[in-house]
Amino acid sequence: MFVVTVTYTAPLAEVDPWRPAHGDWLKDLISRRLLLAVGRQVPLVGGVYLTAKMPVEELDQLLATDPYVLNGVASHGVVEFEPLLVAPGLEDLKRHG
Repeated sequence: MFVVTVTYTAPLAEVDPWRPAHGDWLKDLISRRLLLAVGRQVPLVGGVYLTAKMPVEELDQLLATDPYVLNGVASHGVVEFEPLLVAPGLEDLKRHG
């Protein structure tokens, strides 16, 4: 699995016009279970995604399609991890992770 951090590289006024396309992109990836959870960083400087397990190359290709990245208003940081211990009810993460 991967944790992806999103960092805005432009002022919010330049990020906001791309928010609807970015939201549609996130919803599509969640519906296909490529992203498992998404959220905003606080304060609002970007976001965080939890992804399903996939080859690094596939993740790179996927992230390259982010409307924020395509329009030059954000960048991604990626950390790979293997879930070993999870809270009760989240055991599914270990099986898919």
